Amino acid sequence: MTAVGRFSTRPLYLQVKDMLVQRIVAGTWQAGAAIPNEIELSRELGISVGTVRKALDEMENERLISRRQGRGTFVIDQTSDECAIRFNNIRDPDGIRIAGEIESCEVVPATASVAEAEALELRKGEAVFRLHSVRTHKDLPYMVEDATIPQSRFPGLTQDSEISPSIVVLAHSYGVLLARAREKISVAPAEGELAEKLKAPKGTPLLNLETVVYAIDGRPIEWRIASCYLRDNYYMTDID
Repeated sequence: MTAVGRFSTRPLYLQVKDMLVQRIVAGTWQAGAAIPNEIELSRELGISVGTVRKALDEMENERLISRRQGRGTFVIDQTSDECAIRFNNIRDPDGIRIAGEIESCEVVPATASVAEAEALELRKGEAVFRLHSVRTHKDLPYMVEDATIPQSRFPGLTQDSEISPSIVVLAHSYGVLLARAREKISVAPAEGELAEKLKAPKGTPLLNLETVVYAIDGRPIEWRIASCYLRDNYYMTDID
């Protein structure tokens, strides 16, 4: 199999995964398209079915493909409702994920601070965009977000007529595939301007979420800090 590095120290199944992911990035396999089955891919690539299966397992775990019993394997549409809110763990009393409506969004070019550079694995002073947004649910503000993304991955962002603060939407627009996120949770009292934006009584406990979202290449693509006034809502995530 000439496309896989013969002398690479990277496990073979991960090399295969990288090759298959590149077909999605390049548009060879469009969203919703069926991809060849494990046997066809193993013959094409000259490797075992087990290696192909392991590569596809990784892609399924990263929500790039979906296997449907008796029907085949399909490329997931990254802009689907399910994927668009995949990193949102706030739920309403009925257990439905809340994406919310964007009340306001500001985008400012800046240079990375020490904290931003550390979180995004950038050099201090490297060009970034800072996004500040307020989300509402049922006409009430419930989340204030401050996100930082590298300008190198989103060139010309401020020239766009409409800018979404959703990293899923931004990534799709710039051909970036997302893999996973890491989220840290804490609690702090509502104070000052933050309390005003969330319409929360001073001292009300707010849920603070610090999230790093990673692209398929393993590099951090967004660092986001959100303050949430839950009211009747709650935070929930699945633990495997």
